[in-house]
Amino acid sequence: MNVICVVDARNRLGEVPVWDVAEQALYWVDIEGRLLQRLVPSTGKVDRWEMPERIASFALREKGGLIVAFASGIAFYDLDSGAIEWIARPDPVPTNRFNEGKCDRQGRFWAGTMDDRLKEHSAALFRIDPDLTVTRVLDGIGISNTMVWSLDDRYFYFADTLDGAIDRFEYDPASGTIANRRRIVDLKGTGIGPDGSTIDSEGFIWNAQWDGWRLARYAPDGRLDRIVELPVQKPTSCMFGGPDLRTLYVTSAIWDLTPEQLLDQPQAGGLFAVDVGIGGVPEARFAG
Repeated sequence: MNVICVVDARNRLGEVPVWDVAEQALYWVDIEGRLLQRLVPSTGKVDRWEMPERIASFALREKGGLIVAFASGIAFYDLDSGAIEWIARPDPVPTNRFNEGKCDRQGRFWAGTMDDRLKEHSAALFRIDPDLTVTRVLDGIGISNTMVWSLDDRYFYFADTLDGAIDRFEYDPASGTIANRRRIVDLKGTGIGPDGSTIDSEGFIWNAQWDGWRLARYAPDGRLDRIVELPVQKPTSCMFGGPDLRTLYVTSAIWDLTPEQLLDQPQAGGLFAVDVGIGGVPEARFAG
């Protein structure tokens, strides 16, 4: 399979690619580099915005701009002026920071925290409604990752990378509540961590697998359907983009790789594009 490095970004912790259908551009972050980045594939132009603190995840807003999970809390961000409008800092644990975040199809932003020391289950998952109400949805998390909703909105998929697991919840789209947690992917003990995910047009989950050198495609019930090998050890997330949503973009990290390890993966930290023979669905926007 042809895997192309489209931006040799050298991100320490590249993450959360988001395709803007209207703009035909891909946004992603370097969490540790405190950068928001944007690629316009038609021209190859890359723009970068420096942030005042680590930017963990974000979603596009229907009103323009972004809703952002910075390390310390949730805010609106204006791409033109750089203005930040804080909404909430709902996680009081000083050793936690925000990590994964994504919008559901009802226009709510979900964002989870993680233990920045990569040790404790001290983190939580939050839901930010369009009226900016913040609800604590789930506790006891190590590292929040993989926020995906099934195409029929019956299920919510969530990964705790510290546990090496992807779980499926029953989801109520009207209320935004989750229930009846069930483990469907268990990678504990393999040395591979389930990181960020997206969903394709057939309802299968694509998961970037930290330290796995690969993407994995899972059926809705967690059955492994396919593995796509990558030239980097630490892929972090993925999202479908392009004019027909048939290009799977993959972010990656350098993180703690040694100079010797980087000789074997010189494009670590880059943004990759893969044709996996199937398309995705448009990403939802925050309704507030």
